[in-house]
Amino acid sequence: MSAGSDTLEALEKTLPKAFYVDPAHFDLERGAIFLKEWFCVGRTSSLTAPGDYLACRVAGESVLIVRGENGALRAFYNVCRHRGAELVPLPDNEIVKGTFKRSIVCPYHAWRYQFDGALRGAPHLNLTPGVTQLHPIAVDSWGGFVFVDLSGNAGSLLEALGDGVRRVARYPLADLEVAASIEYRVSANWKVLLENYNECYHCGPVHPELCELVPAFRSAGASDLDWDSGVAHRAGATTFTWSGTTDRPPFPGLSDAEKTHHKGELFYPNLMLSLAMDHVAAFSIWPTAANETLVRCDFLFHPETIKQATFNGSDAVDFWDLVNRQDWSICESVQRGMQSLVFDHGYYAPMEDYSLDIRRYVLDRVGR
Repeated sequence: MSAGSDTLEALEKTLPKAFYVDPAHFDLERGAIFLKEWFCVGRTSSLTAPGDYLACRVAGESVLIVRGENGALRAFYNVCRHRGAELVPLPDNEIVKGTFKRSIVCPYHAWRYQFDGALRGAPHLNLTPGVTQLHPIAVDSWGGFVFVDLSGNAGSLLEALGDGVRRVARYPLADLEVAASIEYRVSANWKVLLENYNECYHCGPVHPELCELVPAFRSAGASDLDWDSGVAHRAGATTFTWSGTTDRPPFPGLSDAEKTHHKGELFYPNLMLSLAMDHVAAFSIWPTAANETLVRCDFLFHPETIKQATFNGSDAVDFWDLVNRQDWSICESVQRGMQSLVFDHGYYAPMEDYSLDIRRYVLDRVGR
């Protein structure tokens, strides 16, 4: 469009206001999305030996993931079959990690379960071992990330993740280890965060430091970015650090372009990956209310790099923390603004077209 010819009527509309602010609509999404889709809950690196476990809440449901005796991942509702006590006591919205010694023991009456969920025994009762089972949950992994499907009907994980798997195939995601983590509580709807992640129209006003590293983020409103191939850093910069440089080597197997470009991928409904040549910022999104989202950001580095005596990932972690806080602050402002009586819906500019897919994804699952 030529200058001065843009009109609101020519722009695509966002989802209606209720999709972002209404607790009743959030409950619809809980049932239609978070309880029915593959949901990322963590990294396989925290579940390496038999008995290793991770307990968390997915859309309010208490979930337990365990590494079995045969090395397979198993997942269950974190609920004892006796009286419903949590097998791993789980404070609100926390992730609890640990290792069971020989069996899963309920802390209430000491009913014991094998790592495959079968009842092993109950004090002073003659229950037949193996007849009673913990309630199972479908579990799978990709790229070192653990996913659960509480419905059991989400189908293939790889099919659900989509074409992004191909675009990041050369990054050794499964081999990477978590060197640092930061948790954020953001007073904004989860879709506001996803829409913000899926465009860089905001980068010029919101992220001046980031745009110094990647000038294309502010050029022409970031309208010509090639996310599939990656976005080039400025000359001489190769990664997201304060200087744009690092003494960490590139991941093995990357293409020449991936050694100098930044890539970003959104895997519905709750995993966002920002990939540099030497590290990955992995964002898991945990919706807790219509106007609140918990974000856990794990910083992944190659294990051989972490082993080096000189390793220090703070140049990337601290830079990302700045960028993240800038994002969360503007998302919270959006959430407050959407509460206004005059707000019915927003608009997507042409350079925000990727967010149209978020609109499609949600509407396909909760209806219009």
